[in-house]
Amino acid sequence: MRLLWWIFYFLTVYAFIPGFVSRVFGFRVFRKGLAKREIALTFDDGPDPVYTPKLLDALKRYDAKATFFVVGAHAEQNPELIRRMHEEGHAIGIHNYVHRSNWIMSPWTVKRHVLRTSQIIESITGKQPQYYRPPWGIVNIFDFAQLRSLNIVLWTKMFGDWKKKVGADNLYRKMRESFFPGQVFLLHDRGDTFGADEEAPAHTIAAVERILEDGRELGLQFVAIDELIALSDSNRAARLESKRAVRGKGGSSDVQENAKKAGAGSSVKAGPFKQVVVWAWMQWERLFHVMFRLHPVGDGSFMHYRIIKYGGPDLVLRDQSRIQRGDLVAEMHFDNEAMYRIGMQSKSALQIALRLIRETKVALPDISRQLEVIHREKNVKAIFGISMVNRGAEGLGFDTFPLQPGLFSKMTNWYLKLLMSIIHPDGKAKVKRQREKLEPRMILMSREMLNLWQDPEAAEAALKEAQQSKKPSPAAAARQSELLMDGAGEPLIQ
Repeated sequence: MRLLWWIFYFLTVYAFIPGFVSRVFGFRVFRKGLAKREIALTFDDGPDPVYTPKLLDALKRYDAKATFFVVGAHAEQNPELIRRMHEEGHAIGIHNYVHRSNWIMSPWTVKRHVLRTSQIIESITGKQPQYYRPPWGIVNIFDFAQLRSLNIVLWTKMFGDWKKKVGADNLYRKMRESFFPGQVFLLHDRGDTFGADEEAPAHTIAAVERILEDGRELGLQFVAIDELIALSDSNRAARLESKRAVRGKGGSSDVQENAKKAGAGSSVKAGPFKQVVVWAWMQWERLFHVMFRLHPVGDGSFMHYRIIKYGGPDLVLRDQSRIQRGDLVAEMHFDNEAMYRIGMQSKSALQIALRLIRETKVALPDISRQLEVIHREKNVKAIFGISMVNRGAEGLGFDTFPLQPGLFSKMTNWYLKLLMSIIHPDGKAKVKRQREKLEPRMILMSREMLNLWQDPEAAEAALKEAQQSKKPSPAAAARQSELLMDGAGEPLIQ
């Protein structure tokens, strides 16, 4: 019995804890990028003489780059495919010499696998590989130290594509649902490893071709992992510098100047207690995003959304689109961290509103394309939200409506005012000063209006023409009033 306990202790330290901290906390590994348009497709277990050439052909047709984590023995047998990967601009990483878990190999055996595979790749391409993915993403405690010269790369999404029963259609649907910037997709271009099906890569290639087409429609770029890592490092540094400038703690002269122009430092500085409250609130927001499966709009730095069934009163929008209870809508959520930064840089509620309008205007084309491509099978009728900062929304094509009297309205009013007091450094005083102006309202935009924003110039022209045209007929206005009265007292969202 004592021996079993010692074995358990050894495995815990050698394998379980390193695997846990790398997967959950991202210790010494790269899992997800911070990008505006870029996604990384990664392929394990190859190269395969049948499927890898077909995959490379598909990537070439769409001018897409990918990353191949190759098994050394397979690379040794197919040097022409390794050479082609390199010549066509793809990144090549190490996936051990044979596909065997690091948990069941000694540290020196793992190191020997990695060195041998590295030498094979370098002998073919003339370039030493910089990236490593352990089979099944499993590391042992010695990997962090002895593989220090390599970047360990995991993934954000895997789809079980090593099994042919998943099928091309189902695989494509799963990939499309996770189709957002910064993602690292785990896929396979060979099917003869333990637990895999030899025919499975055919389904993977079929699904990838459809995803490449969707990426073109969305304006996304498929990049190798080295480019995604470099972009992520640059974007994180820029974001950190921006935060430091907003807080008055440094940053480059350009960032500080932009912050001053935006009004940074003109508001009351948040004290230590307020900073702790803001930090706790941001942690809750991250948990909220996970619990309710919010999707990012674009890179997710300003807005997120989820598809829900509308639960409010029937409404008629400016273009006569009708929104009824049970219709699918995209419920929009401002990113509270972005709201806090905007609040720190603003002198007044008007400045906050202007910044939000500008950011929303930039986000609308992304929202439209994502609904059209990622959620094409869902009949989303409108985008929808509730906001206390809603001045100027009509100028973008939104319709705004008061919340219906009732418990939901009172709770929403209280919640949004609490949120305002948290995200703005002078929030509590602002709520007291402008209590009558801070009215939460429903904002909606029909899908037809939203689609116009795929061409911003056309959308602005249509809105300008609508403003110059006649007002809605009295009959339409009366019908809208009737619909609002019919829904009085009903909860807005179920």
